[in-house]
Amino acid sequence: MKLSVALAVYNEEENLARCLNSIKDLAEEIVVVDGGSQDKTVEIAQKFKAKIITTNNPPIFHINKQIALEACQGEWILQLDADEEVTKELAQEIKDIIGQERSAAGFFLKRRNYFLGTWLKKGGQYPDPVIRLIKNGKGKFPCVSVHEQIEVGGEVGWLQNDLLHYAVLNFSKYLINSNRYTTLTAREYAEKKITISHFNIINYLFWQPFITFCNLYFRHKGFTDGFPGLVFALYSGLHLRTSFVKYWEETKQKGS
Repeated sequence: MKLSVALAVYNEEENLARCLNSIKDLAEEIVVVDGGSQDKTVEIAQKFKAKIITTNNPPIFHINKQIALEACQGEWILQLDADEEVTKELAQEIKDIIGQERSAAGFFLKRRNYFLGTWLKKGGQYPDPVIRLIKNGKGKFPCVSVHEQIEVGGEVGWLQNDLLHYAVLNFSKYLINSNRYTTLTAREYAEKKITISHFNIINYLFWQPFITFCNLYFRHKGFTDGFPGLVFALYSGLHLRTSFVKYWEETKQKGS
């Protein structure tokens, strides 16, 4: 078996069929780890003859991604999220790569992100490199952060064609995801035992959000993406502010 595709999912009926349809002629095995979906996610996976593993839905979702990697039998593994799509050009490039003798143990894919009705071209969002194609046994998720990459034991190369990422189909879903991510970041602040000081209040509520906005909007030219670029840069900065407020709230509740 040359290629397995690994996914971890939870309530992804809106996205999963598009994702699996894009790799149905590429994968010799599809492994789906479901975190207890309450919609038609499992039913959709079954239609694509996926191997389904049912578990819980941990806050650090990479735990389930790692379970999926460990269940794969292929010589190579393509790890995907349900809201991603493999283009025909990328599928052909992957076929060519795994059909050759390669020294690389893994490959970065260039991800193109869909946000507020457009594909972001700047603002640090393209290319958005993610390690997704790995030799079986050569990569793993550390499972400590929501934004971590796969760690690869060996050389990492690059593929040239884009992986499409439909991360934000509407702004309401973006805010729901943002609420989850800021909670995880607040937990990371707690693990680091960041002090609640006047300096850190100013730093996390004002200075860091401002720096993040300027970095994405001006340095990385997010302004060329129009209004979506402005919103993305602004709310990326607000992520830090919201996370710190959640951390402050939790700290005060524990101290009371």
